[in-house]
Amino acid sequence: MSKFHLNIQKLVQGEFKIQKVNIAFVFQVNCPGCFIYGIPIINNLYRLFSSNVGFIGVATAFEDFEYNNEANLKLLLDNGTLVGETKKYFKSNYGLSNYSEIPKFPVAFDSIISSEELINSDKIEVICNAIPNFSNFSEKEKEILLMKIKSYYSEIPLIAETFTINQLQGTPSFIIFDDNYNILGHHFGHINEDTLKTRLEHFLS
Repeated sequence: MSKFHLNIQKLVQGEFKIQKVNIAFVFQVNCPGCFIYGIPIINNLYRLFSSNVGFIGVATAFEDFEYNNEANLKLLLDNGTLVGETKKYFKSNYGLSNYSEIPKFPVAFDSIISSEELINSDKIEVICNAIPNFSNFSEKEKEILLMKIKSYYSEIPLIAETFTINQLQGTPSFIIFDDNYNILGHHFGHINEDTLKTRLEHFLS
């Protein structure tokens, strides 16, 4: 069973307490889909399950760093301020400059490191080990793949750790995990609220 690697800066809002069942909601502030399909769902699930499920929102950044940053996360949490493409979407479709579904759950900003820090750390091995059948590769194959991964990340100046180490596909992403950080379920993109609710109820039982 694969592990969820939660690498965050200090929490910007609330307190995350690890429980037997937990859910991480990984999003970007410059991601309209995260606001349309993600935050309202997690807000509602938090209202229903916060007494026995651990909730953590992780605002991340794999692009558009001028929008996806901790300062804009704080503006969202303080008064629903929208930025970038998210602001354009809600302004053009609903005439709104501020978001009404401000996150109620604990939220942190992803840990941001340089590509050099990632490449020269054991975190690069975690990324390699997440590749299917990596342990069965020959030493030569492992070496070649490691070089390719290092070369790829050397071209990216800033690395969001939680997003990168877990090799998430994009945002929004929903990760259900236990108190040992074993991943119980993972979904990327739009998901029905009832589906997540059923999964949480299943793992709680």
